[in-house]
Amino acid sequence: MTARIGVVTFPGSLDDRDTQRAIRLAGAEPVALWHKDKDLKQVDAVVLPGGFSYGDYLRAGAISRFSPVMETLIGQAKAGLPVLGICNGFQVLTEAHLLPGGMLGNDHLHFVCREQKLRVENAQTAWTSDYRAGQEIRIPLKNMDGRYVADQYTLDKLEAEGRVVFRYLDHNPNGSLNDIAGITNEAGNVVGLMPHPEHAVEPLIGTGRTDGLPFFTSILKKLVNA
Repeated sequence: MTARIGVVTFPGSLDDRDTQRAIRLAGAEPVALWHKDKDLKQVDAVVLPGGFSYGDYLRAGAISRFSPVMETLIGQAKAGLPVLGICNGFQVLTEAHLLPGGMLGNDHLHFVCREQKLRVENAQTAWTSDYRAGQEIRIPLKNMDGRYVADQYTLDKLEAEGRVVFRYLDHNPNGSLNDIAGITNEAGNVVGLMPHPEHAVEPLIGTGRTDGLPFFTSILKKLVNA
């Protein structure tokens, strides 16, 4: 039975089709989900893709958090449904309180678009098991509001519990505290990160690297072996 992974499209989503393609390349079936629909179509996992949902009006991810699809998704994520938030999706997950902390504008006040070096800190989540802890990878990064912030208690808790999933190496591109590029919830089923793994899944496209493909093969293996 083929695993079915939903990809939510909000007004302003840019990378939903790229994410669907990455899911297909990994061997799963991508399922398009519309932000106004509460029905998740019985998918096995969900990805919130990158973009500028609602034009980042008010605050990045703040309006999308109240979309009808999120009403269903929040409950199911808390019950164990695997959810990945990429860039704007990460922002939505923090606004929905499925992940702690928040996202602010880059400390240099400019949009950043570059290939970014990362270190895998946690290879035990639903989305990272095909990596190994300590592995260094490179995937594209593009954001304007990518600075991860949290109070000291939350930062200490994330570090102590091993919930920092990815960390920026060589250069912190947006001022994120503790060089945090991605985090997970306590259960490990919800992961959010700013860089874009869906843009690094084919050797002939973009940077020519496939360092992002293990996100999608990881979840596929988890769902198949569940």
